[in-house]
Amino acid sequence: MQPEFKQKSIRSFVIRGGRITESQKKAFDTWWPSMGLSLFDGMIEPKAVFEREAKVVLEVGFGMGDSLVDMAIAAPETNFIGIEVHPPGVGRLINRAGTEDVTNLRCYMADANDVIDDCIPDASIDRFQLFFPDPWHKKKHHKRRIVQPAFIQRLRSKIKIGGHFHMATDWQPYAVDMLEKMQAAEGFENIATNGDYVPHPDYRPNTKFEKRGENLGHGVWDIIFERTC
Repeated sequence: MQPEFKQKSIRSFVIRGGRITESQKKAFDTWWPSMGLSLFDGMIEPKAVFEREAKVVLEVGFGMGDSLVDMAIAAPETNFIGIEVHPPGVGRLINRAGTEDVTNLRCYMADANDVIDDCIPDASIDRFQLFFPDPWHKKKHHKRRIVQPAFIQRLRSKIKIGGHFHMATDWQPYAVDMLEKMQAAEGFENIATNGDYVPHPDYRPNTKFEKRGENLGHGVWDIIFERTC
């Protein structure tokens, strides 16, 4: 399977190479019909997708998917939707979720902006997660960073009043950049008591990537803003 896109000039990601394993290929045949969502099916109704009424967590860029599956297992009372463009990561996620009988998880293999615009109803998300997005280190590439004023306001309409936008990064300059943009955004308030970052929330699992960084002395910054209006 291939990621689904609408035409646009600037994206917040690049499609990187990656070998899809046989188990991941099989996962698309076995589990995608029940776990996969299509951009081109348009606006969803979460209650209908999951066949129940529950809180909804939406995560963009889940990578290989282990932390998102772990969260879904740890919170069976919550519905989780993931968005990722890289087929190996999507294949791994649905393979693990399917074989471990995780029923409260669905995913898109598409551009996040397209999905947010065309598929996610207003005021339907309780928590939006953006963990370790590409920081696009070079200044000339900063326009590709996903956390931009227009993106923030696009999310604002999708998050419920009182819902959270949770970001995490191991790149401090990007943490500062995200924090500054969120502080300037209308309709959001930082939940941190010190006005900047929050302690690592219990619900966010440590990824292998994060543990490797910690062993090398890298920091991780969690930022959580609440939608207020």
